[in-house]
Amino acid sequence: MAAIWVLQGGRRPDVSDLKRVISFLVQSAVVGLAAAFVVVYLFPEVLPHREAPSTEPGSYADAVAAASPAVVNIVSAADPDAVLPARCEGVRAGIAPGESLGSGVVVRSDGLVVTNHHVIDCVAAIDVILIDGRSGRAQVEGTDPDTDIALLSIPLTELPAVRLGRSDTLRVGDVVLAIGNPFSIGQTVTQGIVSGTRRGQLGLSPFESFIQTDAAINVGNSGGALVNAGGDLVGINTAFFSRRLDSEGIGFAIPINLVRGVMVDLLQHGRVIRGWLGVGTSTLTPEQADSLGLSEDFGIILTRVVPGSPAHRAGLQVSDVITHVNDKPVVVWQDALKHIAGLEPGTQVELTGNRLGQPFRVVTEVAERPPQT
Repeated sequence: MAAIWVLQGGRRPDVSDLKRVISFLVQSAVVGLAAAFVVVYLFPEVLPHREAPSTEPGSYADAVAAASPAVVNIVSAADPDAVLPARCEGVRAGIAPGESLGSGVVVRSDGLVVTNHHVIDCVAAIDVILIDGRSGRAQVEGTDPDTDIALLSIPLTELPAVRLGRSDTLRVGDVVLAIGNPFSIGQTVTQGIVSGTRRGQLGLSPFESFIQTDAAINVGNSGGALVNAGGDLVGINTAFFSRRLDSEGIGFAIPINLVRGVMVDLLQHGRVIRGWLGVGTSTLTPEQADSLGLSEDFGIILTRVVPGSPAHRAGLQVSDVITHVNDKPVVVWQDALKHIAGLEPGTQVELTGNRLGQPFRVVTEVAERPPQT
């Protein structure tokens, strides 16, 4: 206002001048607001457009498009010349040719397919059907019952192979998609999150370290793909927990990092080479430790010693308690099994334990784990 006063010929403005200025400004503002209201009402497109922030989850269509072509249907086929092991007699006698057995995943464009061992076990002949309609008779390259992994090859080329991800970086809460052929209704995608990692002690296989997910895994999903939000394969679906033979939101998948190692051994050796001592074990409970008078309340109890095995040659006996393997404490029997399995046959291993209240220490040589039947 000081600048306005100076421009008025040197006369100091009085109150009436100030009132006139304020009245002019108020009238101008009212007229301007009214004009703006009319313009916006008649022409709303003149306002700048802003997208409201979305509270809905994004689409996973790109992840599905990347992974789903690599997910296949595995069906039984007729082969009158097939000879199955004696243990398979009558096991799957009711399966008709063309019946869906489960799912699989193309991991290499030259026809390499991963599935579950239990999907193809005791099946005379197997066909693999792609989502684009192509099919091929499968050859079993190798199976590993201990991890429930099987490797097949089909005589097709330029196949849509899935991208292999990493399972060791998965976090609880990460979004995952299960892709497979449940109930033989055709390829289906379900969505959920990682509910847990390194799940064991389920009794599904000797070497358990499952990814747990609430993505629906149903009958027929076995051997199918568990992929992350980017479409990378992070697991092979293998089982679900249920009391009613339907999905209850507790599914399990074999981590892709474990699958990678099994694939390498099956391709190079036709089998997975693991260390073995030849014992059956159970985890020591605090109550058992107390009843045995042990100063340490951890370890594993030997429930079986295989005759002629490295454990037998080392003098180990049923009811012995093993507390350390190579000076590493043993708390859960699965951890001890995995540790021994990771040693190369011929490796020396030192076991520390307790027998009838007396400590002992033995050294023995790890052998190759025999095939599990």
